Amino acid sequence: MMVAVTDAHALIWYAIGPGRKLGRRARTFFSRAERHEATIYVPSLVLVEIAEAFHRGALSSDGGYSAWSRRLLNAGRFPVADLTGDIVLAAESLYAVPERGDRLIAATAVHLECPLITKDTAFTRVAGLEAIWS
Repeated sequence: MMVAVTDAHALIWYAIGPGRKLGRRARTFFSRAERHEATIYVPSLVLVEIAEAFHRGALSSDGGYSAWSRRLLNAGRFPVADLTGDIVLAAESLYAVPERGDRLIAATAVHLECPLITKDTAFTRVAGLEAIWS
């Protein structure tokens, strides 16, 4: 089974559908997850970032963030990748990515040994981390 980690923007663009903002490869990966042919891990930090976007009013959905996140997580295709000590340690070597949150998301993909679904070119600075997008 194919496995990847998603960043916040990719997950948001997938969730608001129908995927017009997603790159071709990213859209294909999400489609495979919908068919249970792939698993896309959602770093817990991504959930925090999306909750903040709801709080600021940048995102909205029926029932707010709580309902949105429950629908996403109950679908069974997007398990949460909790922030662990091992991921924090992996992030220590990823200072090529300037933002702390992004380093932790990249470290999640590195720790799980899988690619990252992202459009953000900052992640391409991480040696050995494959970015899935176009």
